[in-house]
Amino acid sequence: MPTETSLFPAALDGRAVDAADLSPLAFAGFAHFTAIQVRDRKIRGLDLHLKRLHNASLDFFGRALPEDLLRSRIRQAVNAGPPDQSLAVTIFSPKGEFTADSMQGDLSVLVRGGPPSNGPKGPLRLAVVEHERPHATIKHVGESGKTYYLHQAIRAGFDDAAFINRQGRLSEASIWNLVFWDGEAVIWPKAEMLTGTMMGTVQRQLERLGVPQRQEEITLERLETLSGAAVMNSWTPGIAVSAIGSMAFPDARAFMDLLHRAHAAEPAEHV
Repeated sequence: MPTETSLFPAALDGRAVDAADLSPLAFAGFAHFTAIQVRDRKIRGLDLHLKRLHNASLDFFGRALPEDLLRSRIRQAVNAGPPDQSLAVTIFSPKGEFTADSMQGDLSVLVRGGPPSNGPKGPLRLAVVEHERPHATIKHVGESGKTYYLHQAIRAGFDDAAFINRQGRLSEASIWNLVFWDGEAVIWPKAEMLTGTMMGTVQRQLERLGVPQRQEEITLERLETLSGAAVMNSWTPGIAVSAIGSMAFPDARAFMDLLHRAHAAEPAEHV
């Protein structure tokens, strides 16, 4: 009987990995990644994933891998696994951490497959936590704060946590981008945060659909005037949020339908 490992093989620099390959990564915290959903061996927003990996590599390592190499590594994983799967593409220095050696030499690519996901059903209730992710614009590993505040939120009776910065502005949630609705326009928080690949695909498709959207500094007081809230990440273009802290939101079905329609308009492509 096939195991999950055999169904979703992992590859390091294009070859199968073993325990010796993975042991240096057990406690690794200096690496960045992107999370991809594959459906029918196709990917939506592939260009945004590749751009994320390129820019984060320049920020972290001062150098980046060629796009054709990254495409090759992703293609290998797509073809090796089932038609529908989740992929995590992680880039790191084999020289390790806490050393100047990692500033030089080749970078490695670890591609891991797993079962496809569409995220939780929702709606979600989010606790408000004052937290600013380090290197917030980069999707990097080693962020204990996201899980820590998720657990704290659940203990307090919520489903997850939304982050608010020192200026009192909402930025993002634990593993999600936040997005809001005022009844006419889609509103994105204006704060230091990660620009998600799902966020990018939805934004450009909303523009093509002629839907008004804008960035705005979202305070807790501003929430009282909004008509809907949602979270999104690589799993899904939108899960309804029913409350942020003590602020409850109405069932904005039209808003959710709009987010999902925008995502569906994004062409899926082979790698």
